[in-house]
Amino acid sequence: MTPDELSRALSAALHTAVDDGTLALPADAVPASVHVERPRQREHGDWATNVALQLAKRAGTTPRALAEDLAARLVATPGVRSVDVAGPGFLNITLDAAAAGEVARTVLTAGPAYGRGGSEAGKKINLEFVSANPTGPIHIGGVRWAAVGDSLARVLEASGAQVTREYYFNDHGAQIDRFARSLLARAKGEPAPEDGYGGEYVSEIADAVIAEAVAAGEPDPRTLPDADAQEVFRARGVDRMFDEIKASLHDFGVDFDVYFHEDDLHASGAVERAIDRLRTAGHIFEADGATWLRTTDFGDDKDRVIIKSDGEAAYISGDIAYYLDKRERGADDVIIMLGADHHGYVGRMMAVCAAFGDEPGTNLQILIGQMVNLVKDGVPVRMSKRAGTVVTLEDLVDAVGVDAARYSLARSSVDSSIDLDLDLLSRATNENPVFYVQYAHARTVNVARNAADHGVSRTREDGTDAFEPALLEHPTETALVGRLTELPRIVAQAAELREPHRVARYLEALAGDYHKWYGECRVTPFGDEEVSDVHRTRLWLNDATRQVVANGLGLLGVGAPERM
Repeated sequence: MTPDELSRALSAALHTAVDDGTLALPADAVPASVHVERPRQREHGDWATNVALQLAKRAGTTPRALAEDLAARLVATPGVRSVDVAGPGFLNITLDAAAAGEVARTVLTAGPAYGRGGSEAGKKINLEFVSANPTGPIHIGGVRWAAVGDSLARVLEASGAQVTREYYFNDHGAQIDRFARSLLARAKGEPAPEDGYGGEYVSEIADAVIAEAVAAGEPDPRTLPDADAQEVFRARGVDRMFDEIKASLHDFGVDFDVYFHEDDLHASGAVERAIDRLRTAGHIFEADGATWLRTTDFGDDKDRVIIKSDGEAAYISGDIAYYLDKRERGADDVIIMLGADHHGYVGRMMAVCAAFGDEPGTNLQILIGQMVNLVKDGVPVRMSKRAGTVVTLEDLVDAVGVDAARYSLARSSVDSSIDLDLDLLSRATNENPVFYVQYAHARTVNVARNAADHGVSRTREDGTDAFEPALLEHPTETALVGRLTELPRIVAQAAELREPHRVARYLEALAGDYHKWYGECRVTPFGDEEVSDVHRTRLWLNDATRQVVANGLGLLGVGAPERM
């Protein structure tokens, strides 16, 4: 019995109580599904619910009385072994082994689809993440967003959403001019401008720009007047840097559906159209020679200049147009992932969302991520050999590999800072969380391989199904079975809360349950013992665990190795 099936059974019991007059509730007040969760203490049963506490007051009864009535009805449900009422009205539900163990069949029947659901079905979600300026390699903060953003996209898609992964290419700012000046200075053998960019990569890009120009039959840009040379370095240098960024992300397992150029907002007239729409809605005013958006009407701490007194568009004008553009392209929800230094951006953009008549927190969602610190040999890692001032995606991957990097960055809530111990992530020990989970998968494959060598399969000699879930009675088996049932709920919750780290933490708990089971229960016969349905059924459980671990790792963009 899955949590969904138990939830529906509880709902049916409530409807029966309404129909026979025991429960004084209108039928539409009975939830279509009842929330159930795993008790913190295993001895309290397989599942628990507080539905009696939620409905009792409206029904004119006490939570305990309602719980006792539900317990008497639910215990008659096939697959339910016992129902206990605890405290003021909690229900603790224990399933019989056969009903609980059926999850192994459910998992293997569903295969890669197990864990997927429809909680986000029908939604079109635009997810913008990374969006690093093309003025240097992706630093460690951007790498965190690459891992978390891609994992979130996978989780949302697994929950039924249509997700557009989008990268905002910031090519309309002063930082691009500084980058071009830095390339030109390095090409001419001069020090970088005071506000420019350093690091070996600047020399690499500058040399490549010169080589490309000459190969194309153009003059060496160093021979041109500075203004013309800077434009060459701007055009070719930014393109080459962005190509490097895209290649690095691709190697990290992250690709985007849309690469949106900020310059297009200004060149296409999107900024003017967005401002006109806000003006028509009555949210624009003129003061001190500038054009303002009255964001204080929507909770912002001050109104915002969108066209400066010199006629130039303020930075926020591009953000306004970009949000509207995403919505006009069909996005129901716009999710933007930003670093901790953008916290002040949230209030003004939520006000913009409201000014367009949308719902802040729904149509626009902004996730703020905290810092990542790298530690090696107990000492903070401060800078990259190539980038000079920051640690880059390539530095992290070179140190620990793609899987360890992605997993370690995605396993923590983004609103907390994290310290990544490079030594720990390089070790093949249980203290390394990605190794611990991946080793569980490799172990399931090895168990299946050994089972085949010993003549153990999921069917009997006559070809009949050998799955007898009632035989899964060992405490480690019931714990493992219970954990397998949770993946669909975890995925739905991770999608709803925009928290893919919940999948990683679930996998670590599942790996722990599996390793304990492996130490207590044999899939292959021992000594002269003959192959029995116990062994065959345990193979079902082993293979179901392999599928769930692989599915979960896939949601994080992490490999499921068969040997380690």
